[in-house]
Amino acid sequence: MTEAASSAPSGSAPFALAVDAMGGDDAPAMVVAGLALAAERHPGARFLLAGEEATLKPLLAAYPRARAVCTIRQANEIVSGDMKPTVALRLRSSSMRVAVDAVANGEAMGLVSAGNTGALMALAKIVIKTLPGIDRPAMAATVPSARGDVVMLDLGANVVCDSRNLVEFAVMGEMFARTVLGIPEPTIGLLNVGSEEGKGDDRLRRAADVLRASHIGARFQGFVEGHDIAAGTTDVIVTDGFTGNVALKTGEGALKLMGGLLRQVFTSSLSAKIAYLLARTGLDRLREWLDPRRYNGAVMVGLNSVVVKSHGGTDALGFAHAVDVAMNMVTHGFTAGIAEGLAKLAEHESLAALAAADAVEAEAPAGDAPEASVRLAAAK
Repeated sequence: MTEAASSAPSGSAPFALAVDAMGGDDAPAMVVAGLALAAERHPGARFLLAGEEATLKPLLAAYPRARAVCTIRQANEIVSGDMKPTVALRLRSSSMRVAVDAVANGEAMGLVSAGNTGALMALAKIVIKTLPGIDRPAMAATVPSARGDVVMLDLGANVVCDSRNLVEFAVMGEMFARTVLGIPEPTIGLLNVGSEEGKGDDRLRRAADVLRASHIGARFQGFVEGHDIAAGTTDVIVTDGFTGNVALKTGEGALKLMGGLLRQVFTSSLSAKIAYLLARTGLDRLREWLDPRRYNGAVMVGLNSVVVKSHGGTDALGFAHAVDVAMNMVTHGFTAGIAEGLAKLAEHESLAALAAADAVEAEAPAGDAPEASVRLAAAK
């Protein structure tokens, strides 16, 4: 099923998702196999597959279920994993750009790509654009905890954030938890160096003050610490991209270390191997629970449409999970929910005061930063 035209037929329903078929370490074979799995879970969905037709047609022939729900849109170029975003922006016929254009034109309701993260973020911001009132989009994803999955953002899109960014992230993360995790009243926490109100810098304290006064204030739990991520103290963890990315990579490293140590323990002796056989059922359950493929699919929140970034090194099962995330968000009106939450936030005068305080702090010398909080208090 191939389209030569650049737009969907007039009057036709939009595709559920546009998919960058050529993005990812093992693309396009991994992408097509993942869509075959996703098609079983979403039989009514239609996917616009952007990529090289000559390569994709034989792959789809091997997966009848995927072939039945996919339409190929020819793309002549590929955004490589090491390509700079500025270069990717100039490739008008890359598979990533073709998929992004389909979403921006309203031909598809969302997008999934396992390609270059920086290029995808740049293209999404410039072509799809951010929602009104959003200063910067963020990267959000689910991570495991002792109480179940939790949402964490930002995970690296914005290394430096001001107070307003953090407040916006909280609103977007709250909607993510509702949509993807199905939590009707998710709790929110700001990641800090301590849980006491006096901890952290002025930026964090200003954001906390505004969140307490906002429409989600009843569920804002204040400051949380690093150990609260794994404990699942709150359903949503909000932080800047630098801290979030470091925390995420630290957690991934800890999980790999734990897995390696368990392998050493259960292969160290005959008695250990016997113990493994006795504990195998429980260990298999643990492995499944902590399988990184379950958490594949970081969402670029704050854009005009759903954009999901799959890990480039994932397999078909992991890619199918990224498609599941995107489909959940499309089905449950994720973007409209964020817009509604931001509209409620804008009703609070404290948000305007927060922006003014951020501007003062940005212009002031480092030693004068506390003055911004004084002016925020005066504005209230």
